[in-house]
Amino acid sequence: MATEMGGRRNKYLIALIFSIFFAISLLTNILGPIVPDIIDTYKLSLTAAALLPFAFFIAYGVMSVPAGIIVEVYKEKRVITGAFLAAFVGALSFAVLPIYPVVMASLFVIGAGMATLQVAINPLLRVAGGEEHFAFNSAFAQVVFGLASFLSPRLYSYLVRNLGKDSGPPSFALQWLARLVPADRPWVSLYWIFVLITLLMILLISASKFPDVQRTAEEQVGTWEAHRKLLHNPIALLYFISIFAYVGSEQGTANWMSKFLAEYHHYDPHTTGANAVSWFWGLLTGGCLAGMLLLKIFDSRKVLVAASTAALSVLTVALFGPGRLSVIAFPLVGLFASVMWPISISLALNSVSECHGSFAGILCTGIVGGAITPVIIGRLGDFVGLRLGMTFLYVTFGWVLGVGFWAKPLVANETIGSTRTKENSPRQHERT
Repeated sequence: MATEMGGRRNKYLIALIFSIFFAISLLTNILGPIVPDIIDTYKLSLTAAALLPFAFFIAYGVMSVPAGIIVEVYKEKRVITGAFLAAFVGALSFAVLPIYPVVMASLFVIGAGMATLQVAINPLLRVAGGEEHFAFNSAFAQVVFGLASFLSPRLYSYLVRNLGKDSGPPSFALQWLARLVPADRPWVSLYWIFVLITLLMILLISASKFPDVQRTAEEQVGTWEAHRKLLHNPIALLYFISIFAYVGSEQGTANWMSKFLAEYHHYDPHTTGANAVSWFWGLLTGGCLAGMLLLKIFDSRKVLVAASTAALSVLTVALFGPGRLSVIAFPLVGLFASVMWPISISLALNSVSECHGSFAGILCTGIVGGAITPVIIGRLGDFVGLRLGMTFLYVTFGWVLGVGFWAKPLVANETIGSTRTKENSPRQHERT
């Protein structure tokens, strides 16, 4: 009976963790679709608009390493509850007082909460689902994450289009939201939805029983000495820049594509622009599944070179092609970018022989690329136009392309061909 109840409890906890991934993605990847509305509402320059995703993603850089220390001291349940409480306060502040300074501060608080959640839930998923199922559960969690990224722009589009109707919202939920949000800012309704989601997550987590998590060497934060040692390692710094460049590429594309399509091709950001962002995240998720197959056939460095080259090609079409092609090419950037994160992370961790937990924290700090790259694009856009500003993505995607040429991991990914060779000649893959 105890075993059976434990099994049920673990299944419940796995489902709860998947719902946490869903919530993280929903709150994280909504900034791209609402950028045009933010610019119009507050009459912002492109640089000022870019400071909003900056406020959100800089929190990742600030919190990634400290969050690991906090989790080790206070354990998962308290930290996850606290992270959602921070997100609740941030979303409520945004919803109640949607003025530019408050929005900036609230996005930082939400980002800090999301960064802490990312650190806390992966080891919890390993324990809840069992180590033998961790790879599958991790992959499925990314699918859930991608699904939320795909749906959040569509939720935004639905709310903005229906709350803006002169005839009045047709449902009770929309009538309730219409009373809460300013008539000229229907996009703020999203953050009332986030208030409800974060409150629900706090209640669910508070009522749930969490197992004791013993962190592996790869999951432990490590000592300050280990961090210092890695920061003096040129290879570690190169991979930090690589993660910085990838996340900057991803967020720079997602955050500015809707504004670009509106400015240069006159597409409605509430419909066509939001759908483009939605498909960007959808294809990025679907591409991960195709990438898993490719990595069983080809060396990861070759896959990275091919994907980066393809991403740069479709980016060129998106920026300089006609509108009918641009609206297709932008989402395709997500398809080819899909393999860049897992390959870059695996190449990085396979390129050092020790301190993997500390190195993982340093790599996650590279997520600040998602804060800084959109600001660079916005700043350039204010001077030379958004199209030329977005050509900065050639630099960030170009760096990721370069990784495929200079990476020399201690352990290469195992492909079907290498497996057969290993079976036929066991000594061939021994390191000297």
